[in-house]
Amino acid sequence: MGRRPALGRGLSALIPGSHAPDARIPTAEVLVDRVVPNPEQPRAAWDERQLAELADSIRQHGVIQPLLVSEQTGPDGGTVYQLIAGERRLRAARAAGLERVPVVIRQTTSQELLELALVENVQRADLSPLEEAQAYQRLCDEFGLTPSAVGERVGRSRTAVANTMRLLELPAALRDSLAAGEITEGHARALLGLPTEAARVGAWRRVRQERLNVRQTERLVREERDGPAKSAAEAAAEADIAARPGEAPAPPALDGVEQALQRELGTRVQLRRRRSGRGTVTIHFYSDEELDGLLERLLGRNVL
Repeated sequence: MGRRPALGRGLSALIPGSHAPDARIPTAEVLVDRVVPNPEQPRAAWDERQLAELADSIRQHGVIQPLLVSEQTGPDGGTVYQLIAGERRLRAARAAGLERVPVVIRQTTSQELLELALVENVQRADLSPLEEAQAYQRLCDEFGLTPSAVGERVGRSRTAVANTMRLLELPAALRDSLAAGEITEGHARALLGLPTEAARVGAWRRVRQERLNVRQTERLVREERDGPAKSAAEAAAEADIAARPGEAPAPPALDGVEQALQRELGTRVQLRRRRSGRGTVTIHFYSDEELDGLLERLLGRNVL
């Protein structure tokens, strides 16, 4: 449940007329030492266990999918191959002791280097939420793209892109906590509902101290933002619902479903399930723009 599905868009979405490397495309064998990392790679953390497993596979079967590279002139005047996509395979190939790796050569711009690396990582769900947010922000700041344009390139709605970028508004302590895995993206999104940095930090400290889950954090944020009167009314409503025959709160196992839906749609989602197996999914929006983005995401078109 924790991993996002592939986006259904490949490298060809970003380089017109090209395709992700496969057996039908001519490849070259180059020295692994002449392949240099992509300077626009948005991913900073790598799972060493997964790299070791991939290295073991490469020792037995070689690199099945060629790396995508761009031909450049190196500092020594010789040819180097700047990586566009496939850094995980490159690292594993080096760990496996390979002297040469298969590559497909493409010429790209700096913007395409970042976009391609971003698409590859997002499709594999390899980026942390903050790495993804920083890559989106770079595409907007350095290349003048809007969240809508970024979404088109990576197969996400503009609302999901904008909401992911909002994670960069978190205070430094909260960003560090999210990066370290102390809080989840769901916690972070909830804390962004508070209006000031001091309020966000204070609520975050309670979340850590009391080990609140995402739902509890959302309730805490509503109490801090709206005051106890509304919170008491909401609590009474929840108690009334819980007391209805056959009604049961969503089991803990469904928290992962809620979080997956929230991440995909870029907004708050509530899932309630009755003992009979029936239930409801409630999708929240907070502006006309967010509603428009949700409808476009769910229906594939703008209906407003």
